[in-house]
Amino acid sequence: MRLQARNYQLNKGWGTPPPGDLDSPQTLVLAFGAKSFETAPAPFESLAAAFPHSIIAGCSTAGEIAGNCVNDETVSAAITRFNHTRLRRAVTAIADANGSLRAGENLAAQLNAADLTAVLILSDGTCVNGTALVQGLTSGLTGHVSIFGGLAGDGSNFASTWVLDGAVPKRNHICAVGFYGDRLRVGHGCEHGWSDFGPERRITRSQGNVLHELDGKPALDLYKTYLGELAAGLPGNALLYPLAIRRHGGDTTPVVRTILGIDEAQKSMTFAGDMPQGAIARLMRAKDDSLIESASTAIATATRDVAGNGGALVISVSCVGRRLVLGERTEEEVETILDGAPAGTQHVGFYSYGEISPAISGGASDLHNQTMTVTVITEV
Repeated sequence: MRLQARNYQLNKGWGTPPPGDLDSPQTLVLAFGAKSFETAPAPFESLAAAFPHSIIAGCSTAGEIAGNCVNDETVSAAITRFNHTRLRRAVTAIADANGSLRAGENLAAQLNAADLTAVLILSDGTCVNGTALVQGLTSGLTGHVSIFGGLAGDGSNFASTWVLDGAVPKRNHICAVGFYGDRLRVGHGCEHGWSDFGPERRITRSQGNVLHELDGKPALDLYKTYLGELAAGLPGNALLYPLAIRRHGGDTTPVVRTILGIDEAQKSMTFAGDMPQGAIARLMRAKDDSLIESASTAIATATRDVAGNGGALVISVSCVGRRLVLGERTEEEVETILDGAPAGTQHVGFYSYGEISPAISGGASDLHNQTMTVTVITEV
């Protein structure tokens, strides 16, 4: 593997021109950028010109990760030329969350092959049910395939997001990249660092990723009661208080869910992933130190079983809610990842509206919220 990283700033361009000598069908160009680049796609056009034979993928963010920094209004790019791994890109449109399962199935049909090892998926962040998307993709793939990535962001605005289709930022789109071959090694870490608080409540009415009732009462009303004065800032302030969902109650490991939108008329809340009826829900909160410690655990887990030659590509996808909690300490989370990464690492990523990763090494992939997910990619 050969790796390079570049950063693009408004009014300054690329600090160093993109290294076109890395262009090849086995080159992956990842580009994560601010929402504003939807109408100013010059950096993506320059990448397409420099890498006409490469696979280009990326999305809008709630903050761009570049090395040990978190930036806004930039494009963070990582260029990786693989020695032994083949790549294939797939794209599908999605009108709304109801089409999520089918979108995943469409992507699987484009990518599936006997030697498929891993899939990177980047999705529009405001019109998707991430749980159903992953289910659709998983159901159409042969054997165990590692799926990782995330939902595009738009700061804390939740208005609209974009995903790259080649060099063009597009709303209502999902892009996936398949990695093929037996020389690839992929490690994952997935940790959240949040703690439950308050009473447990059962989801008594829901539809997909829309939550209508908790314990038979309007979900939005109950949530506003807990938030108090902070309720005026919904849905953005909901990032500070996600829900822990235990799909079957009891002591099962929870997944974290955060709100994408609210419906005042229906008194309902729309989440990034499924809110299964009958599951147990409980509010969560976090302290800065616990979030940073969870990032340290995530990179340690991701690197534990991965060894390769010639450096590693490290992709971090963290949640916008974590960034809001950490505030000025956000870069500590990213620095922790880089400190624990292998020598020769190029580190890129973004703050998202949802993270996609296996919860444990070798496990099934799922949608997570308020989580730091780390993927380490090497070749042997």
